[in-house]
Parts: sequence; structure tokens; C-alpha cells
Amino acid sequence: MPDPKSLLDHLADFLSPQPTSPSERRQELIDTLREAQTEGLIDADALSMIEGVFQVGRLCARDILVPRAQIDWIDINQSISEIIKNVITAAHSRFPVFEGTRDNVIGILLAKDLLRHATEKDFQVRDWLRPAVFIPESKRLSVLLRDFKDNRNHLAVVVDEYSSIAGIITIEDVLEQIVGDIEDEHDIDEEADNIISLDNGDIRVKGITELDQFNEALGTHFAPDDIETVAGLVIQHLGRVPKIGELVEIDDIEFEVQRADPRQIHILLARQKPKSAE
Repeated sequence: MPDPKSLLDHLADFLSPQPTSPSERRQELIDTLREAQTEGLIDADALSMIEGVFQVGRLCARDILVPRAQIDWIDINQSISEIIKNVITAAHSRFPVFEGTRDNVIGILLAKDLLRHATEKDFQVRDWLRPAVFIPESKRLSVLLRDFKDNRNHLAVVVDEYSSIAGIITIEDVLEQIVGDIEDEHDIDEEADNIISLDNGDIRVKGITELDQFNEALGTHFAPDDIETVAGLVIQHLGRVPKIGELVEIDDIEFEVQRADPRQIHILLARQKPKSAE
């Protein structure tokens, strides 16, 4: 039977003043909690969430934002029928609305407001826009999560140092760093959405994408034993779950982890590296 004394000793040491840096103390606590999980004192899900909380404390908005190229935008000058069609197709609950250029976000449209009032006489989308909340790329996720809670806001528009729109981030994006991927009735799980080509040449890939589909799309030949998904391929190559922003090179493909939690990879960017000339 596991003896919890060693764990208690570790916790006592952690709570005692020690001449170590905060990062070292944080790692000591995580190691202690992992030992507790090994000894059966906490379960794997609890450990994963605790590690997710630590991860949120280290990350900022730029680490997990949805890039502007992947945003489902609403143009205020579109017709009502076009806007309704776009909202239904995208199946999100909130949409940034711009006028003129996409750097000029004038508000946030809630799908429920549109679908509830669009048939009313003299309906104007502009009248139903909610104020947009703008945050810098450097904003810490821990602070952002508190702001979401205090202000009852669910979406923020992220701007870069030049005041251009870098992307958006939702409260769900932040919470997923703690509890893992949150599936809802609007999440798309079609193979066509697994691999998306971006304007800069990168390929956005869901971690659950099957290797056969990935190989067919990129002309690769990955076929490791007992591995079926792109996420599994990357994790097997590293021997662990990578962190957000980490680059992993496998053969002539470079993977960049865009979204992940301590248990799994959700979104990657893939790019083919040029082959060196002999």
C-alpha cells in the first residue's frame, strides 16, 4: 500500500521558505502532484486540470488566439439575407463585425439577436451590435479569464502592436487550456474541416485528423504502427505532449502546435520544409 508520508513531506517542503526561483518551486509542486497521482491520491483528470491552471498562468493571448485569417467575419454592408446565411453556415454564437476594413471592428453580433429579431420591421444589424472588447496580444490568460468572468463577456478582439486585428479569443478557448477540448453541438467534426490551407502557405490541421487523410493531402507517407492520427504521430515522435508554440520536425514536415492542453493536441500548423540540395 502506498505510503503517503513522502508526498506530505514534499508538500511540507514546498510550503517552507526555500532559496529557489518561482519557476523551480512551481516545477517542484507539479512533480509532487504527479507523484500523488502515481500513488493514487488524485486522479489523472484532476492532475491534468491542475497542470492546465499552471499553463494558463504562463500563456498570453497570442498563444491561443484564433488568427484573423480563420475568423468568420460579418461585413456590416452585407444584406441581411447574406449575413443570416453566413451565421447559419459558421454556426458560432458570436461574430466580429467590421466596416470598410477588417481592422475596423465596430462591434460583436450575437447569433441569437440576429435570428430572434431579423424579421422585425426596420431591423438594422447595427442597432443590435454589442460593444467589442479589445485586448493586446500580451495579455495574460489568467487576467483575461478574470475579466471575462467579471464583465460577463465571452469574446475579445486581439490587436497587435500596430493596432491591427491579430485575431479573436473566447472564454471557451481559455477554459480549454485547463479542462481540455470542449465539444458542443456546433463543433464541426467533418473530415473536410480537418485540413485547411491558409493564405501564408501553412496547413491548419486538427489533431484528430487521420494519417491517411493527412498523407493524401500533403503527399506524405507517414505510417507508424498503432498510430492513426496526426496528434498521435507528433506525440509518439516526441515521447510527450508538446507545449503550445513548440516546433516539431518529422521528416520534411515541420509541425507547430497551435492549441493543446496537458493531455492532447487540438490544432497544429504544418509546413513542408524545402529539401536541402545535395
